[in-house]
Amino acid sequence: MVKAVLRGLAAAALVVLPAFVSAPARAAEILPLSEAVAGLPVVAESRDGYDRNKFRHWNTGDDPTDGCNTRAEVLIHEAVTPPTVGAGCRLTGGSWWSYYDATIVTSASGLDIDHMVPLAEAWDSGASAWAPRRREEYANDQGSEGSLVAVTARSNRSKADQDPAEWLPPAADVHCQYVAEWVGTKLRWGLAVDDAELAALEGTAAGCPGQTVTYEVAP
Repeated sequence: MVKAVLRGLAAAALVVLPAFVSAPARAAEILPLSEAVAGLPVVAESRDGYDRNKFRHWNTGDDPTDGCNTRAEVLIHEAVTPPTVGAGCRLTGGSWWSYYDATIVTSASGLDIDHMVPLAEAWDSGASAWAPRRREEYANDQGSEGSLVAVTARSNRSKADQDPAEWLPPAADVHCQYVAEWVGTKLRWGLAVDDAELAALEGTAAGCPGQTVTYEVAP
């Protein structure tokens, strides 16, 4: 159908594409961490009007036919030892590495799926202006390895909605990775930082000279 429409338009000498044709995917950007931090827009943040329910999650995930929601798909993807997937996408067995606190977890129920940039922080940083569908895409983003992370419930709840000016993982040797994934997520979704957050990111980046940030702009 789309091809037929395009042929008709070409015959009429019109160069117009239907609104539903997706734009070509952009190539991944790879930047030194300090350069990536410098590319973040800086604005004052506001939590006015925030409600977690404005970010629909977990939805049917990347594969709506597999019977698993986004949370389960992330758990399956990030498992060190694959779990058994039963009826209703019930996961048994398996093991996971929670890199925030260097902990091995052997039960899916002991894990949270952390939004690298928490939903409240995303709202503060620009998502308040998005349409509901865009916020749903953000909340279920599996298009980047760093967007959603399986970690221990205790580390995720310790982090809550704090940014790197307020919280970094207990495992100090992963701070460079964590900040790179935070910055990559903000760049991927066009989110801003505030002054305190920027200062914290710059401070961490100064101690991570070999760290890079890889990201693709979200479609």
